[in-house]
Amino acid sequence: MLLGVLLVAVCAVASLWVLTGSDSRRPVLALARGMTVGQVLGPQDLLPVDVAVDAGVGVIPAERAAQLVGQRMATSLPAGALLFPDAVGVGEVPVAGQGIASLALGSGQLPAEVTPGARVAVVFAPPQPTPGAGPPSRVWPAVVTSVASAQREQVTVVSVALAEDDAREVAAVPAGQLALVMLSAGDR
Repeated sequence: MLLGVLLVAVCAVASLWVLTGSDSRRPVLALARGMTVGQVLGPQDLLPVDVAVDAGVGVIPAERAAQLVGQRMATSLPAGALLFPDAVGVGEVPVAGQGIASLALGSGQLPAEVTPGARVAVVFAPPQPTPGAGPPSRVWPAVVTSVASAQREQVTVVSVALAEDDAREVAAVPAGQLALVMLSAGDR
């Protein structure tokens, strides 16, 4: 009986040694928030996590985070999901029910920190508001899909994804009468 107890103890110690000695944890990327098809990944959307993953499981190493910024999601995933290679890349853009509007914005009409994936509010800002009028009469929630500077023209072209009807309204506003307000990533 003493030999049986000793054998069980040796097996338990050996199992513990094998499990802790073969820890194959490695840093991979997960989503910090839920993302849908077509959304653009920003640096705030990527979360490095240490997980034990078998060699045959397709995950994206954490050191590739910079390469993914600006890429579109090809599938929808919830917050905390591990990113796999087919999750990022070509996806339907815009997604169903959304439109993409292009805004030519000058100095003072957008924060310098605006990057793809940023959550913003498109604000109607007429050049000469009516005296006595309060704040702008229209604000549209949106997500930045791309940012391009045209330095000769001193404008920044920002594409934003928003609801289809909102995209039509935004596109109909004359140039120079819109501004972007960057919103907190925590309120997503």
